[in-house]
Amino acid sequence: MPDTQRICRKCLLRDMPEEAYFQNMYTYIANLSEDDRASDAEYERRLVLCRECDQLLNGMCRVCGCFVEMRAAIAVRHCPGVEKRW
Repeated sequence: MPDTQRICRKCLLRDMPEEAYFQNMYTYIANLSEDDRASDAEYERRLVLCRECDQLLNGMCRVCGCFVEMRAAIAVRHCPGVEKRW
């Protein structure tokens, strides 16, 4: 199996069509190695908790500014809130 590398496109989101930056995020998540990626069940559990959070705004965490779908996909990441949800 070929070694898949994540590629930094060095784009600002405002320079990309909206659909392209979401696709770029999902491609990034799909290309995470098994060792780096949270299990599907854990990923979904994290997203459920993020959806319930008052700090979620348009897919972004207002505490740290990340896209929650990316943060939730990475196994070693955690909720950045003072009171961690996951």
